[in-house]
Amino acid sequence: MSIRTRDAIRMRDIAAEFGVSVVTVSKVLRNQGRISSAMRERILRRAKELNYSPDLAARSLATGRTYLVGMVVPDLMHPFFAAIAKELARSLREAGYSLVISSSDEDPVLELQEIEALLARRIDALVLASSEHSKSSSIFKSIHGAGVPFLLLDRPIRGLNVHFVGSDDKAIGRLATEHLIERGYQRIAHIGLSSLSIGNGRLDGYKTTLKSHGRQIQADRIIFVESGDERGEECGYAAMQKLLTLNPRPDAIFCFNDIIASGAQKAVAEAGLAIPGDIALIGVSNLAGLSFWNALQVPLSTVDQDVPKLAAATMEQILNLQKRPGPPEPRRILVPLKLIVRDST
Repeated sequence: MSIRTRDAIRMRDIAAEFGVSVVTVSKVLRNQGRISSAMRERILRRAKELNYSPDLAARSLATGRTYLVGMVVPDLMHPFFAAIAKELARSLREAGYSLVISSSDEDPVLELQEIEALLARRIDALVLASSEHSKSSSIFKSIHGAGVPFLLLDRPIRGLNVHFVGSDDKAIGRLATEHLIERGYQRIAHIGLSSLSIGNGRLDGYKTTLKSHGRQIQADRIIFVESGDERGEECGYAAMQKLLTLNPRPDAIFCFNDIIASGAQKAVAEAGLAIPGDIALIGVSNLAGLSFWNALQVPLSTVDQDVPKLAAATMEQILNLQKRPGPPEPRRILVPLKLIVRDST
């Protein structure tokens, strides 16, 4: 007896047992349809008892879908992207999809290879936090050529009009810098990342806020680093050491993210200075709000990008892309930000 025939028999058995149609059982197993929670629970429990699992190959042939969503991020070890992936995988699983995750290691060549491998698996949608900067990249030509709906996560690409879920990075810069000004700090520096559009947005917010308060923008108080991910702490440490040589030295630092801020905090401590008494620090992402990243000696003030809402907005957009037959109008979803004030400021 074929797997497909055996599956059909088991579905009929379950349907007969509960006095419902095979269609109802199928919808429950695919997490679809308006079916009472009590009936849904009974059907799922019985399916588990029978060790029933749908034939995914037959399901794919019947629907034209693989129920796979691809996700490519710059660094799988980055707590921010890891947390989003975890939330997204859980939500997709509940909707009958599986998430396939890859890392680009901030390398556009590797990113293209990973994307093409995912496209070869006939994914239904792609979530991409790209290391690329140009809308004319071969990465986007490959995705468009495959006809797979996709959205950019966290990192917009200038001039590329596609679905996007992320944060208003200029607003992040404004919120962090405004907080430091309100606290009375006078010599506010910035450790940034100029290689990414989000880094430029946060720098723009920093500069705009200083100007609005009549503050001068001093070039030596802006330090750009190479990495905010795998080498972020190392880069933050080195940048803070440079800022400590200034005379007068800064009394507050707005860091591109919490990882860079953690390296900066280490340099301040090694210099025998107090946080925030001598130097205040603020980061971005609220990594201390994640269960596996809360080890800083001085709790860090930060701009919270709200990982759960980012994941929920991404999930909603993925499902919308599956429902519409034609290419929908690109949507730009910006998740609200929240200032988290802790001991570092």
